[in-house]
Amino acid sequence: MSKVTVTKDLDYYLSLNFTLTIRPDADDGGFIAEFPDLQYCLGTGDTIEEAINDAMIAKREWIKASFEDGIKIPEPMTEEHNGRISLRIPKSLHRKINEIAKREGVSANQFLSSLISMGIGKKSIF
Repeated sequence: MSKVTVTKDLDYYLSLNFTLTIRPDADDGGFIAEFPDLQYCLGTGDTIEEAINDAMIAKREWIKASFEDGIKIPEPMTEEHNGRISLRIPKSLHRKINEIAKREGVSANQFLSSLISMGIGKKSIF
């Protein structure tokens, strides 16, 4: 019996969910959104939303170019963590978070994720 090699197509790789981190750009202001699993794949913008949008375009182009050139595309890192944290906060803080997120044009979850990423980037707690 011969061994069958199954290859994954471009749509498979484009549909993968890679972790996205956001940090402030200390040199130029604004923000940097980066996919740690995809070497040198990042986006920048004056706002968090612009950086995320730029990173999503970069991710698509990174994956397409790698696929076309036969470069191995890594699978997203998988761990036992599901990415959810349940947290009780005061109503006034919740309101402020929602107000700022709305001004930035992102969800409260995206805004909090970016704050956590920026905090970890400034001072590693690990």
